[in-house]
Amino acid sequence: MAAVISVLLVEDQMLVRQGFRSLLSLSPGIAVVGEARDGDEAMLRIAELRPDVVLLDLKMPRCDGLQLLQRLQHEPVRPPVLVLTTFDDTDLLLQAIRGGARGYLLKDVSLEQLVEAITVLARGGTMISPALTGRLLHGATALPPQPSPLGQACALTARETEILRLLASSLSNREIAHALDLADGTVKNHVSHLLQKLGARDRTHAVLKGLELGWI
Repeated sequence: MAAVISVLLVEDQMLVRQGFRSLLSLSPGIAVVGEARDGDEAMLRIAELRPDVVLLDLKMPRCDGLQLLQRLQHEPVRPPVLVLTTFDDTDLLLQAIRGGARGYLLKDVSLEQLVEAITVLARGGTMISPALTGRLLHGATALPPQPSPLGQACALTARETEILRLLASSLSNREIAHALDLADGTVKNHVSHLLQKLGARDRTHAVLKGLELGWI
């Protein structure tokens, strides 16, 4: 039997928290283990509960979502963060991802999409709403340069660059393998190598780095 994924809700509006808790209670694989009304309270709950995934609102009083992400970067162990927001804002999306968020969804997602995103993050992956992917690609270079935690990048091979561009289109390894007529394992190895060369923690950060370097 698969382990239950523990989730912390960080949202200042009580009715919204209750709504998410009620929805997620319908999924047997997910357990909401705690709630927080702002970033300050979230820091305490994260240390206390050690959730597998944090669901985070960005606009909150006192310590907001972006401030919480910045604070979590200094923690030795931090859970993956899935941003849930009503704000369809490219700058917020980019700032959240640069701040370490591993997922970004609008609050109009279905329960199935939310559960899928939580599961993907708990397994170490990333999830960005497909509706926002194009905006991410077009908007990344519009922000002023910021210090990047991704490290120095090494040059990619032509094949790795081709795969990076397909990653930017939100294709899975299997879809990339089909598009390039390669074995799934070969694509997996290429992705691993390009992440290492870019100094990126995951696929989303690799795409951001590729955009910053002008390789996409």
